[in-house]
Amino acid sequence: MKELKLMKGNEALAEAAIRAGCDAYFGYPITPQSEVLEYLSREAHARTGMVVLQAESEVAAINMVYGAAGTGKKIMTSSSSPGMSLMQEGVSYIACAEVPCLLVNVNRGGPGLGTIQPGQGDYFQSVKGGGHGDYKLIVLAPSTVQEMSDFVKQGFDLAFKYRNPVLILTDGALGQMMEKVELFPQQERKFERLDWATVGKPADKEKNVITSLNLKAEAMEVINIHLQEKYREIEKNEIRYEAINCEDADYIITAYGLVARICTKAAQMAREKGIKVGVIRPISLFPFPYKAINDYASKVHGILDVEMNAGQMVEDVRLAVNGKVPVEFYGRMGGVVPDPDEILKALEEKIVGVAV
Repeated sequence: MKELKLMKGNEALAEAAIRAGCDAYFGYPITPQSEVLEYLSREAHARTGMVVLQAESEVAAINMVYGAAGTGKKIMTSSSSPGMSLMQEGVSYIACAEVPCLLVNVNRGGPGLGTIQPGQGDYFQSVKGGGHGDYKLIVLAPSTVQEMSDFVKQGFDLAFKYRNPVLILTDGALGQMMEKVELFPQQERKFERLDWATVGKPADKEKNVITSLNLKAEAMEVINIHLQEKYREIEKNEIRYEAINCEDADYIITAYGLVARICTKAAQMAREKGIKVGVIRPISLFPFPYKAINDYASKVHGILDVEMNAGQMVEDVRLAVNGKVPVEFYGRMGGVVPDPDEILKALEEKIVGVAV
């Protein structure tokens, strides 16, 4: 029997962490994601024995994640934009050391301290490697509260499959809105020893050492080559996207997360005016659905990319299209959420009105 609840996005995500068998959460409160820590503090330990700790800062939290995840347990943290910036050094260490964990960014408007309103200005930081060096996170972008829940379980699965940190990139509106959620069944916490984990020195083998430090350039290059091979494997196997009414479309809107929902309404309004518009929603921002967008670009007259920023994912859309058709951008910044009417107007002015 389905278990349905009306839940706020942040709380649905926290509930999913408990049900996914998460072993520990380390975090620091910051609007608009503080409910994640609050919900876990109230619910988690009594139900599953999960450790929940408010660290003294985001820097402390990510390093606690690094240490705890190195034991092979399911570990997560969450924050919002300024807090995620503070975590980037630790994220780079974790990615290089190939320690699986789950990160959540409830994106708010920036730059700087910005606002507590929703934003998408953290796309570059999330998918291009926000810290130092050459590394990638697997990045999932939910557009509903249901996906806020589902991506927690999927995120842990992907993290352990590839020994790579996974980031759920959501935003303040999705974190705060309430929707119906179908909850997945409770999973038991697992206590098996993983071959790579640091659990002390077993009597029958050498101890494991997890580090991102290697002072020999040639040895560090070998590590980098291995990481890049892994990322290519992820790109081959884990691309996720949704194509909405694209088969007969003359024009396409690309958008992710909350904005994709608004663009779907704008596309519906366009069709009511006789303009055939589809929407492509990348779900995995890394790996990005380059080929899918390129294939659809062969069938349309133009593409409008819509984001809550100054234009970030649009660079990947243009790379995907590779000059086949015009790609224009429409964005709102600072925490302002676009409405369907203005997106439709931008489509008509920037794409439909000038397409050959």
